[in-house]
Amino acid sequence: MTTAEKSKEDEAKGMGGAPAEGKITDEAIAAAEKMVGLQLRPEGPYLQDATSDTLRNWCNGIGDLNPLYRDPGYGAASRYGTQLGHPMFPMALGWIGRTRWGLPGVHGFYAGNDWEIFRHIRPGDRVNAVERVIGIDVKESKFSGRLVLQYVEATYFNQHGDMLSRALGTCTRHERKAARDAGKYKDITTYEYTQEEFEQLDACIMEEPMNIRGSKVRYWEDVTEGESLDTIVRGPLSLMDTMGFLVGSGRGHTHGVVFQNAMKHPGHFFRNPEAGGGIEYTGIGHHRESTAKEVGVPGVYDYGPQRSSWMASLVTNWMGDAGFLKRVRTEMRRFNTMGDSTWCKGKVSKKYIKDGHALVDIEIWGENQRGEVTTPGIATVALQSRDPELQVFVDCGDLELDLPVVR
Repeated sequence: MTTAEKSKEDEAKGMGGAPAEGKITDEAIAAAEKMVGLQLRPEGPYLQDATSDTLRNWCNGIGDLNPLYRDPGYGAASRYGTQLGHPMFPMALGWIGRTRWGLPGVHGFYAGNDWEIFRHIRPGDRVNAVERVIGIDVKESKFSGRLVLQYVEATYFNQHGDMLSRALGTCTRHERKAARDAGKYKDITTYEYTQEEFEQLDACIMEEPMNIRGSKVRYWEDVTEGESLDTIVRGPLSLMDTMGFLVGSGRGHTHGVVFQNAMKHPGHFFRNPEAGGGIEYTGIGHHRESTAKEVGVPGVYDYGPQRSSWMASLVTNWMGDAGFLKRVRTEMRRFNTMGDSTWCKGKVSKKYIKDGHALVDIEIWGENQRGEVTTPGIATVALQSRDPELQVFVDCGDLELDLPVVR
């Protein structure tokens, strides 16, 4: 069989020499709406077992330097008596909010997530999840015209059936051709930093370990509304960063594993001429500029779950070992392409008591080197209190924030 004949055969199966050009039709939307309430087959799973190695490797993939999440010796001497998992480690089981249901051939972007966390993850835990479709919405955008927002909920449990966390995942679906034609980002080019800007980046990166609160308890009474968190920075984004996140997530499909998946879901794969006809996933735009531009992105770009984790690290650095990250919500508002930097910032917006817990709400945001807010969000932290009427805690399994399912 010639290459041309093989290409025609693959196209007949729904897999061509370029990402599929699906349409957002009324019929496709109606079919997707009928899936609301269904439980999805788990993606992966990738990293289920929490061990010192997998927990540390996840931190390597997101650039987290906190010894509580990296160092078994530090963890053993901490108030927990063991290393803990980074709050976003459950995402290594499988990235939530992905484009795994409905709208065949229509490209999807991770748009953000909203986590409510209940318990720490410790070495020896085995993570499982139940993921379900909970909503769909149709909107208009400057990026691609008609788009669809899809919502999924993932509830994570350990091997004992204890709920670890519950996360709302949001995905946006765009017609690839419409996004290309709109050309919203066509004028964006790789940023050229000045020497002074490089020095500012380097200084912030080197200062981060010194700003990790660690074992010094941050008490609720010592926090003031309006105070700022110590800024952290991730970037300039390189291929090392995006590839490292895949390694940290335990993700890597090759050869026959890729082929088998492509045969099951041909609309999500294509035979890339740049790889001599080798099969690649449509998400390869995170690593190939040509594929990124096929979907209207100006160049290779980061992984949304990775950026969400950076924002969580901003908060965990600030709160210290004794605090508990109860909620973290992030939204991907702009692309973060190769060479971009994300300055993660935050400030305390509210202090209050709920169900015997001393809580702090924090406004968080990621800002690129152009001064554009790319990643707005919010976080809620439980802090220890000097008030003897309030309980001491190690996690927040008994605290519900009463969040709506879709928010």
